[in-house]
Amino acid sequence: MFVKGDEIFINELAMRPHNSGHWTIEGSRTSQFEQHLRAILDLPLGDPSMTDEVAVMGNILGKDKTDMYRPYLHLMARNPSLKFHMYAKEVRPGRKIGHVNIIGKDLVELRTEIEHAIDYMSGEIDE
Repeated sequence: MFVKGDEIFINELAMRPHNSGHWTIEGSRTSQFEQHLRAILDLPLGDPSMTDEVAVMGNILGKDKTDMYRPYLHLMARNPSLKFHMYAKEVRPGRKIGHVNIIGKDLVELRTEIEHAIDYMSGEIDE
């Protein structure tokens, strides 16, 4: 959303939970999904405060790699703080097949962990 003088310019409206808010699953006391249900059921909205100082989300895109099980297990063992949400979609290059969240205190550290997870899941790096 952009404001110019007394005009408001909006790029997109999504009358549903949106990908950009998936961080709220772990990062907010009330996720966007619960808030959506509360709103459509005319219930009071929940507490939107964060569960920690920083929340980072990254999209997992399909590449040529089709075996997502082994990388998933490796990353879960390497860093239990990573929270994966896989969509059980057929893996195709460029297709969003999931996302990963992490919460904590250090933005740089968390971004590094998310980037590593995404690169490893896609086969860009190997350990």
